[in-house]
Amino acid sequence: MGERTKEEMRNEKESTPETTTESKPKDFIRQIIDEDIRTGRYGGRVHTRFPPEPNGYLHIGHAKSICLNFGIAEEYGGLCNLRFDDTNPLKESEEYVQSIIEDVRWLGFDWGDRLYFASDYFEQLYEFAIQLIKAGKAYVDDLSPEEIRKYRGTLTEPGKESPYRNRSVEENLDLFERMRKGEFPDGSRVLRAKIDMASPNLNMRDPVMYRIIHAPHHRTGDKWCIYPTYDWAHGQCDSIEGITHSICTLEFEDHRPLYDWFLDQLGIHHPRQIEFARLNLSHTVLSKRKLRELVEGGYVNGWDDPRMPTLAGLRRRGYTPEAIRNFCERIGVAKTNSVIDIALLEHCVREDLNKRARRVMAVLRPLRLVIENYPEDLVEEFEIENNPEDPSMGTRKVPFSRVLYIERDDFREDPPKKWFRLAPGREVRLKGAYYVTCVDVVKDENGEIVELRCTYDPESRGGMTPDGRKVRGTLHWVSAAHALDAEVRLYDRLFLKADPDDVDEEGADFKANINPNSLEVLTSCKVEPSLANAKVGDHYQFLRLGYFCVDPDSVDGRLVFNRTVTLRDTWAKIEKRVNAGQTT
Repeated sequence: MGERTKEEMRNEKESTPETTTESKPKDFIRQIIDEDIRTGRYGGRVHTRFPPEPNGYLHIGHAKSICLNFGIAEEYGGLCNLRFDDTNPLKESEEYVQSIIEDVRWLGFDWGDRLYFASDYFEQLYEFAIQLIKAGKAYVDDLSPEEIRKYRGTLTEPGKESPYRNRSVEENLDLFERMRKGEFPDGSRVLRAKIDMASPNLNMRDPVMYRIIHAPHHRTGDKWCIYPTYDWAHGQCDSIEGITHSICTLEFEDHRPLYDWFLDQLGIHHPRQIEFARLNLSHTVLSKRKLRELVEGGYVNGWDDPRMPTLAGLRRRGYTPEAIRNFCERIGVAKTNSVIDIALLEHCVREDLNKRARRVMAVLRPLRLVIENYPEDLVEEFEIENNPEDPSMGTRKVPFSRVLYIERDDFREDPPKKWFRLAPGREVRLKGAYYVTCVDVVKDENGEIVELRCTYDPESRGGMTPDGRKVRGTLHWVSAAHALDAEVRLYDRLFLKADPDDVDEEGADFKANINPNSLEVLTSCKVEPSLANAKVGDHYQFLRLGYFCVDPDSVDGRLVFNRTVTLRDTWAKIEKRVNAGQTT
């Protein structure tokens, strides 16, 4: 993580979310809702919605919106709908629908019987469009998509009216009905709102309401060949469902006048649209298009790859819903966009897993250790705590024998200064067991170290000695005769740079910054026998190595673990310095 300026650290501290208790001010969205309740707007009701498009898997950015919409509804005793804005059959599928439902439930939220789809309202949306045509507020346009873009103008130049803009109501009604019947090919005609081609807001320059798409819909099949645009469908769906506060991200701020215009022209229930800053996370892309590129290009192993910021990927990696909700609460709600350091998300995960994860011993890169003076036929059991943070989790018994495995990185034949682990002639403590001293090193014909020969102090059982001597190093270990084989996948950040779009070569894109070492697979790992009954999704802290969870690939006795996060917590150090008033 790069150096942080005083201003960045101050902004991070200031952006820590304010709670909704009386002791701290509420965020601006809750202040708006409080004022609406005070003035009696919407009769004091609070009804929100989470409206994903089923064209991809949800990611961590969506989690912020989910927590906000469902959280506000819960706080105010209101309701929150789950509605799929399924208006583009070319990009949507039932797979995405089911994944979104699973993700929202996994985060801990419930929409009751309020699961809706924009496609539920296609007939009503069509009737609304007829209403606007009859009012002279919508027309069928024969311009091609390219011509529509050209006629639209620019930010500095007004648009130009379509030559078809002044068709009669009767002609527009006839053409629109024939569009519905499928008489025209894709792209040949659209229905547009008649607003103002000279508006400084490009969204108000006669936006498209319907386009022709001859493609089956995942819910309505071949019933429709015209489909509403998102801008046309969204506000009207909100109105039909009685939504009071339509909370969305800042990119929709310029769309709000159009949202309001449609509702006002139709004279129907008018929700209030409020925009907030979307989540931007360092070392991450949160664009569905870019995530799809990663999946379809084979850069990752599917939408649930543990390197992906999708909720499915984070869940598979071992992130907990509690950690993600805590993260969303901590980053709060702002009116301006900013980038959150991914270290904060990782800190929230560590903080949660530190409380819930059982400690176990695992050796990822095994090195055989033989205790020469330990009886060959003796097996002892040592009782070790499962989680020092939570004594109620109890203890477990771990077998100990003459032949063990330790981490290869815990031994140096020629150790540097201040090396407190094992080396020739050095004594260390084996976690919960004995003191051992290395007396010999065995190598193969290539000079590779294959075994350590050690002696142990029988008086040091449990890590205590009669003479009271102490050692600086404590190593984890597993008994070779009792160890279970395991595969461990070490995941790192997918992108090397905090801003993946910051590329060094002309013509390159974000994929140039993919970390080539974002995944390392270790297939010869050894874990303690207590993990024999580990279930998919179980969380563990491998002592001294990090937090891990059981991957779904663990089947038929094959154990596969994913590293969720390492033990090193850079954010905790930053937070400690900031809270202490230090700036460097």
